[in-house]
Amino acid sequence: MVEPKTVPTGASVDDFLSAATPARRREDGLRLAGIFHDVTGADPILWGPSIVGYGSYRYVSPADSRRHGQWPKTGFSPRKAQLSLYGLKDLPQGAALLPSLGTYTEGAGCVYVKSLDDIDIDVLRRLIAIAWSRGDDPQSASRG
Repeated sequence: MVEPKTVPTGASVDDFLSAATPARRREDGLRLAGIFHDVTGADPILWGPSIVGYGSYRYVSPADSRRHGQWPKTGFSPRKAQLSLYGLKDLPQGAALLPSLGTYTEGAGCVYVKSLDDIDIDVLRRLIAIAWSRGDDPQSASRG
């Protein structure tokens, strides 16, 4: 089995978000934390050094069944260049709604947003709710 590199930590999410730079990224990160908490009702956990995650599910990589483990159902990271949003496009309902989000780009497992001002927050809330509804069935959950 290949051991996952990104796992839940005991580090403080508040400390992590308070230290985010630049200031705009910190402000967006704090705002995202409120939005994700409002939608999920869950407390955040810091996954690895930089992902603020909510909930978790068991995944099995479709490319390599030896790669499996736990991953946040949804979450974000206030990275210097842009915000990374996780779990929003993984389920068919989220992928279908994603074009309504606003201005974003996509990575293999996440959605990148330059600023919260560039997206529709109501659509973001719906996308988070869809991601949050994910079950914990490894046969229906995959992560690239």
